[in-house]
Amino acid sequence: MNPLLLHEFHRSLNARFAEFNSAEIVADYGDWLAEHTALRETAGVIDLSFRSRICLAGADRVRFLHGQVTNDVKKLRVGEGCYAATTTAKGKMESDLNIFALADELLLDFEPGLTEKITQRLEKFIVADDVQIVDAVPHYGLLSVQGPKAAEVIHALGLFGWGETPAEPQWPSAKTGSPGVSPHQLPAKPFDSLKISDATLGEIYLVNQSRLISFPLPAKRGEGQGEGSSINQASSPRPSPPLSGGEGEISLSGFDLFVPNNSLGAVADKLIAAAKQIGGRVVGWKAFETARIEEGIPRFGADMDETNIPLECGIENRAVTYNKGCYIGQEVINRIHSVGHVNKELRGLRLAKDLNSLPARGDKLLHASKEVGYVTSAVKSPAFNENIALGYVRREANQIGNDLTLRTATGESPVKIVPLPFGK
Repeated sequence: MNPLLLHEFHRSLNARFAEFNSAEIVADYGDWLAEHTALRETAGVIDLSFRSRICLAGADRVRFLHGQVTNDVKKLRVGEGCYAATTTAKGKMESDLNIFALADELLLDFEPGLTEKITQRLEKFIVADDVQIVDAVPHYGLLSVQGPKAAEVIHALGLFGWGETPAEPQWPSAKTGSPGVSPHQLPAKPFDSLKISDATLGEIYLVNQSRLISFPLPAKRGEGQGEGSSINQASSPRPSPPLSGGEGEISLSGFDLFVPNNSLGAVADKLIAAAKQIGGRVVGWKAFETARIEEGIPRFGADMDETNIPLECGIENRAVTYNKGCYIGQEVINRIHSVGHVNKELRGLRLAKDLNSLPARGDKLLHASKEVGYVTSAVKSPAFNENIALGYVRREANQIGNDLTLRTATGESPVKIVPLPFGK
């Protein structure tokens, strides 16, 4: 198991550790429900340094990566980024990726335990290209602040130019809604980044990255919103970021910080102190993963794997560009897109309230006694007081509102398909 660089730092905060994809993580700090509340209502600071990170350098890096992933890398300017996937020639996923265009390199952030696999995949296609692949983990850690008050936490760090006269036009501040934060002081759009050089802490990259805010696809024709559950009614409100949304709007509900390893502890300490000032706290993986499932956000290795194509997973609008030209797997993905549908899709599932135990990954879903799908992730949601799950359901049975049956080792129970995110 690869230990966290800040193991002793987290241990001093009463962390309880666990293993995830051969990497050490913090499961919680003794009160995961309070940590979950912070993520949904104020802000939570989480150490994501266990994730994989590689950099692509060299004059051909943009053209090369553009031909390897599902999204348009060539359109990215310095300080911009995108979400994408690597796929096989048959269109099956190998990983999803967060891609950031820095001044002299492309930074790739993805699930832990996949560095060797993704590096070998990319190296396989480097022929005469001027591209070098460097593991960034020995050099940079990854800290993240997530929640509706994340911008206030970043603001309180005092590292990114606050205190200057705001430029025009002024954006509303995250705290008051009145003018006060100038557009160049925070990365304004999802995946935008900026670099700050601090004499003590070194070069830190701040990225607008809302890891717990989903951008759902529009409901398909004929799909309703579901009935009879608090997770589909206004009685269980979802906290909204101060400014968030789709294309052209600002999102201030989450930020990643790529920090030099020798400054990681100092920045983590500052972030946690800043979070506490607004009622937030340090959080672990259990709270973070619960909030992710509540938002209906698929994770590679849990809700997406090598058996899936991106179009099945609810990430098509974010991860796939259809007019970018050739990439590995493009022919298959474009052909399926042209046909207009896939055979199964990821869905939100409301489970029975009286379950003795949550379903395991792979437990079957039935419709009219016929197997039509399977569960991928499941959790008892503190936000909605419901047992909920993500899972794949075949096209003939996956309409919103449909009733299914869950079959596990302990028996059968009812399931209803509901919209994503669960609080919609």
